[in-house]
Amino acid sequence: MLRPLRKDEKGQAMVEFALVAPVLFLILFGIIQFGIAFMHSVALTDAVRAGARKASVSRTAADPAGAATSAVLGAATDLDQTTLKSGVTVTPGAGGWVAGGSVTVSAQYPYAINILGIVVASGYLHSATTERIE
Repeated sequence: MLRPLRKDEKGQAMVEFALVAPVLFLILFGIIQFGIAFMHSVALTDAVRAGARKASVSRTAADPAGAATSAVLGAATDLDQTTLKSGVTVTPGAGGWVAGGSVTVSAQYPYAINILGIVVASGYLHSATTERIE
């Protein structure tokens, strides 16, 4: 003979969700924060590439390093400009700004992954590109 269902099991699903929900939300917020850090990394890499390209074609300009820095800042519109500007370096090769030489543009940008106000990871995103001077 089958026993009839008990009526006091109605809130079981709600209790289980209440126990699992905090973990699910922590994972969700972690994924969002990691996505933001990855977006900044991609933006930094693209900006450094644009700056290196500008530096490679600006050897006859009055300030090729300044032109490269401006190109990096112009390409990184998603990043904080004042923070990024202090992290950009433009270094010509051993021969200086001569055709056939090289120029390296590098940048760093701080990141912090925080979940509900607790910083889980932090540091600097780094990117560097070397181009031949034309």
